[in-house]
This record gives sequence, C-alpha cells and structure tokens, in this order.
Amino acid sequence: MMAVSLANCCFSFLNASVKLQSSSSSLSSPCCFVSASQSPRASKHHHHLKRRKSSRSDSSPPILSNNPENHQNQRKNQAGRDESCNNAHQTMAFKAFGSPKKDKKDAALSHQRTDDPAKIHDASFLNAVVKVYCTHTAPDYSLPWQKQRQFTSTGSAFMIGDGKLLTNAHCVEHDTQVKVKRRGDDRKYVAKVLVRGVDCDIALLSVESEDFWKGAEPLRLGHLPRLQDSVTVVGYPLGGDTISVTKGVVSRIEVTSYAHGSSDLLGIQIDAAINPGNSGGPAFNDQGECIGVAFQVYRSEETENIGYVIPTTVVSHFLTDYERNGKYTGYPCLGVLLQKLENPALRECLKVPTNEGVLVRRVEPTSDASKVLKEGDVIVSFDDLHVGCEGTVPFRSSERIAFRYLISQKFAGDIAELGIIRAGEHKKVQVVLRPRVHLVPYHIDGGQPSYIIVAGLVFTPLSEPLIEEECEDTIGLKLLTKARYSVARFRGEQIVILSQVLANEVNIGYEDMNNQQVLKFNGSPIRNIHHLAHLIDMCKDKYLVFEFEDNYVAVLEREASNSASLCILKDYGIPSERSADLLEPYVDPRDDTQALDQGIGDSPVSNLEIGFDGLVWA
Repeated sequence: MMAVSLANCCFSFLNASVKLQSSSSSLSSPCCFVSASQSPRASKHHHHLKRRKSSRSDSSPPILSNNPENHQNQRKNQAGRDESCNNAHQTMAFKAFGSPKKDKKDAALSHQRTDDPAKIHDASFLNAVVKVYCTHTAPDYSLPWQKQRQFTSTGSAFMIGDGKLLTNAHCVEHDTQVKVKRRGDDRKYVAKVLVRGVDCDIALLSVESEDFWKGAEPLRLGHLPRLQDSVTVVGYPLGGDTISVTKGVVSRIEVTSYAHGSSDLLGIQIDAAINPGNSGGPAFNDQGECIGVAFQVYRSEETENIGYVIPTTVVSHFLTDYERNGKYTGYPCLGVLLQKLENPALRECLKVPTNEGVLVRRVEPTSDASKVLKEGDVIVSFDDLHVGCEGTVPFRSSERIAFRYLISQKFAGDIAELGIIRAGEHKKVQVVLRPRVHLVPYHIDGGQPSYIIVAGLVFTPLSEPLIEEECEDTIGLKLLTKARYSVARFRGEQIVILSQVLANEVNIGYEDMNNQQVLKFNGSPIRNIHHLAHLIDMCKDKYLVFEFEDNYVAVLEREASNSASLCILKDYGIPSERSADLLEPYVDPRDDTQALDQGIGDSPVSNLEIGFDGLVWA
C-alpha cells in the first residue's frame, strides 16, 4: 500500500523477520534501466511506493536519478526496490501459491522440455527472451491537467505463446510507446500493452507483426521450485547491449512485499545477480522451464546477491484472471487486521482452547468481512485449513507460510469459509473476497488524476503519487497521518484536497493556500472529487463556501467565480476547468445506511507501516 532511482527501482520488503525500520537495508529491483538523459522530474512519478516508505525513518526508496549508476547510493538506508524494466519507479510485494496447472493450453504455450542443463545456454532457447524499449509519459499530479516530460527505459520480456509477451508492469507503466527487439535482430517491433497487473507487477504485451514471431519458440512455465534448486536469470541488464545470463540457487520462498504494487504475494528469493534492465526477464530451472519473472532486489550494506522472482503461480493467477474477465481484476483481500496469539494468557482470555488462530483487531468497512466478522473474533481456519497462532498455515510437505498466502490463491468474487471462535463459541462463516479499496491509492486508474478548478482553486484527490511529488513535508502532518492511518468508509470515498490556488483578483487572500483537505461545500460533507463537482454544478446560492481542515473557510461569490473562470484558464494555459471523468453524471457510491463518523484510525493501513511482527493486514 504505498520511488526509486532510475537505474535501480526500489521496492519495499515485508516479512515477519525483516522490518522496514532497519536503516541499513533496502529492497530494490533492477528491472528497468532508465536513460541517463531522463529528467529527475519525469522519473519521479514512476515510484509510487516511495511515499509510503518515506513516512518511516530510512525506509523509503530514493528519488529517481538522471544517472542510473547513482541509484544504489540513493537507496541506501531505505526499504525500496530496484526494477529491471523501468528504473523510474516501482514498489512491489510478492505472494504466490501452488503450482500452475499443466493442461493442453499450457502445453501449447510451452517450450520443448530439455533435461540437459547446458541446453539453457543454447541460442534457440534464449531467443524467446527479448529486450523492451519503453517511452513513458507520466501524469503531473501537481498540475493534473498535463503530463510530464517523456523519458525512456529498457527492460526484458519473454514469449509465452499465442502472440503474447510477458514482462513487469513497472517496465511499461505510463507507456506511450513500447518496442521490442529479438536477440540477434537489428529491427525493433511495436508492441501493445494488453493488460497490466499493478499489484502483482506483471504486464501482457502483444506484437502484431508476423515477422517478429518467425521461428519463435515460447517458453514453458514450470512449477514452484524447491530450496537450493539451481536457477538461471536471463535478460538485458545494464552493462551491455547483448543478452545476459546469471546463475544461482533458490534461497527462500515466502510471502513478500511487492514494491510496485504495494501488495503481499508469494515470491522466490535467489542469489543470482539481478541488475537494472533484468526486470521482466525469465528465470529458468535446470530443465529449461521458466519458474518465474525477475523483478526486484534487496540491497543492504550487510547483504549481497538477494534478488526476487515472481513465481509462475502468480503468473498463472494473472493470466487466468485476464482470460476469465477480459480484464485484470486484481488480487482479493479479506480486509481485516490480525494479531498473533502466541501468548497463552491472551488465548485463555479469548477462550481459545488450543494453540491456534489469529485475533481480528480491525475490519475494513468496505470489505465483505465487515458483514460477518467482528473485532475480537479469532480466525482458526480458512477453507478447513487450520491457522496457527503465528498466523501461518501448512505449505507443501514440511514448510509453513503466512496465512495471507491462502487469500492470494483466490480470485475476486470467490467465497472463503472461515472457522472462527466468538466468545468461546465455534462458528463457520462465509466471506466474499474482493480487491482492497484504498482511501489514498498507490496508482491512479486510467493514468490521469481527476481535478476541478473553481475560480482558480484547484481541487484533486489525494494519492500516493501526489504525496511523493509534493514531498511529504509540504503535505502537512495531519493530512499525511490520515493517508497512513485511515481506511475508506465506503467504496468510492476519497480525500479531496485544495492542491493550489491560481492567483486572480477573484480569489484574493487565498493565494497561499495549498494541500489542505476540503471537508464541506455549502455545508454538505464531500464524499469524493466527483461529488464536489456535482455539488458545485447544482449550487444556486450566491456564495460558494468551502470548509477546510483546521476550521478554515474560503468563500467565493458564485457569479464572479463563473465569470473569472475562462480568464483564469486562458492565463494559465489550462485546456479545461475539469478532467474528462467529471463530465460524466454523478452516481452516489454510498449506501445511506453507512455511518460517516469514523476518523483517523489507531493503526497503519499498510503492512509496510506496521512496526512489529504481531500485527498484519490480511
């Protein structure tokens, strides 16, 4: 739930044994390599996770740099990620489960299996890995009616059959042009981004040119590897123009934080070198099967050679989701904050007879769990699989893994059966799992932020990219605290802020206002930016009264404001007084039965912000 150097995309790493407070380490993924000519302003927008992390001491990823070689220095003492594709920005977490099914479709998309490890270095095998050239044009969140200056980056991708390529989402974020080039070819082919899975940091590309696919052999997706299995990472990292091959072993498999998506999914830790430009490239086992996608690294003064791979189980989940729905719907969540029950006295107080279960401490109002779960419930099973007192469940033959792993195996809309203990009584309840609703989003759907300008007052929703761009010290402690600790009370809720005031005689006295939350308009509480636009359009009063945080009030004369609008837009070269989405009819997202008296919460809304192992969001 949460910017990285151009050369190394930083990512945050969440793990029961690794804490973001550590000032000597940082997660970074060498996915994308950004051109040294890129401006810091342009690259700044590609690391949305940075904001969340920057709120913690020495845990936020560094700001993008014009010189890719400077990324590692920028990320020191920060929890971030280094993405091989877009060194401009990323934040990711990893979570995968199970092995992909082997069916006819998989066979059609797979490469001929080879039992000889040496085969992995054969030219025919490596020809399925291509280099990605992407031109990015990120939104300008401070000036939401325009975009930033474009920049370029390079990464890796590989063929999976049916005219499709797989790469990292951060490699093609905010893309305006994507090109790919095969090994040994001097021609670049235009590619189209079919779908991006931000939370799992995977993107699917297509290339229409038949010449590109001549003689191509797609890679085969293998099963989840075992510890100490050999792994080979292939891609086009920094340091040369030709393909690169590095080798190592599988060091760890567990639920981890994906820096780009600010999510927790299964990830494979390896010791093979992963550098900027490797992002989106495949990792192979000794049988020549692709066991995952390289996407981030962990950087620390005390460690070395810690890289991360997205398992094929996560890849298969992404592809299945896209095939089922014709779009990517995302990973679902349970929407509860859980506490471990390791203490015997705590279990006894809750009337839990055995050494099992996790305590529900908070339920998000927007989750379906709010209809069946209560604070104080103890979850002891998930789909009849027992949950341990440390929040873990059995994994494969002799391992255990975080309880969240089970949730990530589900799809949006799936039903999970929970076994709970409430006041000493055992019960079974069913919960519909849906993607999490973020009050302050890490990524903007559609790419361009919403805005409305009223007599020079620029209103826009608060988002993590905006916090990053404006810098946290200019946002204000109270607003920043809301972003870190408050959950959405209903779907569609937003924190609407006055971003800045475009000076004009009609708004004299308000010119210095910026980054303040607007709470009410003419006495009506504001639900989101579209609701504010609707209230303004419907207003027939003489005055427009805006009530802000800290009891500040701004009043404008309605007719004078309308008269000044065109002049202000012309003076500042703004094409429209509002974003295109606010031209659509307003639909109230709130159920009238929902209460709106909830304030700032007492616990962070992101696992990256929680300071100890005892609490975790599921």
